[in-house]
Amino acid sequence: MDSERNLTLLKDYQAYLRVEKGLRPLTCEAYDSDLKTFAEFLENRHGVLLTATQQDVAAFLEHLHAHGIDSRSSARKLSCLRGFYKWLLLDRRIHHDPTINIESPKAWKVLPKSLAEPEVVEMLERAGMAASHPQAQATALRDSAILELLYAGGLRVSEVTGLATSDLALDLGRVLVRGKGDKERIVPLGRTALETLETYLREGRPHLARISSVRKSDGARQDATCLFLSLRGMPLTRQWIWHLVKMANQDASPHRLRHSCATHMVEHGADLRSVQLLLGHADISTTQVYTHLALGRLKAVHRQFHPRGKQREDEFPATTPPPRGGLHLVPGSKASPKATEETA
Repeated sequence: MDSERNLTLLKDYQAYLRVEKGLRPLTCEAYDSDLKTFAEFLENRHGVLLTATQQDVAAFLEHLHAHGIDSRSSARKLSCLRGFYKWLLLDRRIHHDPTINIESPKAWKVLPKSLAEPEVVEMLERAGMAASHPQAQATALRDSAILELLYAGGLRVSEVTGLATSDLALDLGRVLVRGKGDKERIVPLGRTALETLETYLREGRPHLARISSVRKSDGARQDATCLFLSLRGMPLTRQWIWHLVKMANQDASPHRLRHSCATHMVEHGADLRSVQLLLGHADISTTQVYTHLALGRLKAVHRQFHPRGKQREDEFPATTPPPRGGLHLVPGSKASPKATEETA
């Protein structure tokens, strides 16, 4: 009985997240998973979601810690619970929020892992050579375009799979991206990425699109507007793109290419506000994880140019190369626009 009551409540909340909040399916699934974990914990204590107390929430966090769940994951689950009980309060289903005065677990700032520039260059050049072969197949052109787009634009893998051909404005050097919560942003692209996409659209995608126009055995037609298509004319999945990146470089992943884009921009002098806009971060605090890179660059400059900075160079070796001149909005682009806003 308790389980049925919880499931009914969670279905209502899922409908609220999808319809009123407009959250993407993957985000809704993540919230549902966290809430079901808490619901199962309560059921073992003979409780339900509607009657949860502060003691239940505190005990749940202790339970997560005892089972080796890191503080960052626990903090995310607590944030999910806060949103859920705020909705219950607004809907007048409860009169007290059990998450009030519950301290969030200290979430350590995990520095994003990125690839070195030579690694990225080598990976992209290898994919580009396969695509430039006189007998290159449509898939080689497609794969090269995907890798260039992931790095040049810092796109999430779900943003790449959701792109349509109409989202591209290659003549203007940009692409329209739909991020978390269906928020749209304009992402500029460098010359190399633009040329790779143009070649794919001209020589690769038409072949894959012809397959997508064939009626399948179940009578359904595949979506012919999707930018990147499989050999069967189907839209590519996130898992497939993850596998593609791994095949190109065992140490890489779609998200690591996104981090590499931001990291290399900061190393070359981009301000955090520009990086925030490019990546689509809702809050500048998310982007501030890259400030350690700016600090490392500042130390390198000080050691190289300050008359007394060189004295301790052996004791504190520089970890970031000195600036190469100018701000680069997009790695690989010739344009070097000036920073528009400084962040503390």
